[in-house]
Amino acid sequence: MDNHKLNKILLVFEGKKGSLISILQRVQEEFGYLPEEALSSIADFLSLPPSQVFSVATFYKHFFLSRRGDHIISICQGTACHVCGARDLLAVAEKILGIKTGQTTPDYKYSLERVGCLGSCALAPAVLIDDEVYSKMTPDRLKELLTGDLDKIKAQKTPRT
Repeated sequence: MDNHKLNKILLVFEGKKGSLISILQRVQEEFGYLPEEALSSIADFLSLPPSQVFSVATFYKHFFLSRRGDHIISICQGTACHVCGARDLLAVAEKILGIKTGQTTPDYKYSLERVGCLGSCALAPAVLIDDEVYSKMTPDRLKELLTGDLDKIKAQKTPRT
């Protein structure tokens, strides 16, 4: 963790009470997650017990305490997607990436997560890769996406289908 970057963030909030969540958001934007040593520094900066900072960081689902991959693959497990085979999509992704749901590949290229609903029921089964929704996903299409170069695919702006 780069202490200079952290200190720069903290200086913006000098003397501002009630800024814990804003600081956590900025730190996560900068580092991609909330490093443990950053949580301790934030606690010191705000004169809060470390347990309180940790409690807030773990309460909100959008904060992450470990580094995530460059690409976040979210596979919807909502009712419509489940009925249309989303469980098979999770199995394919786990096999191809060599990780379990909730994990990140050792090279930090991919993180795999299951989500309760993407709000795209008419497109079931749906997969979200970074900010792009891929609809009516099949195991073969997912395999193609994950074994290809995602950066290259995204650069070509693959249309949603």
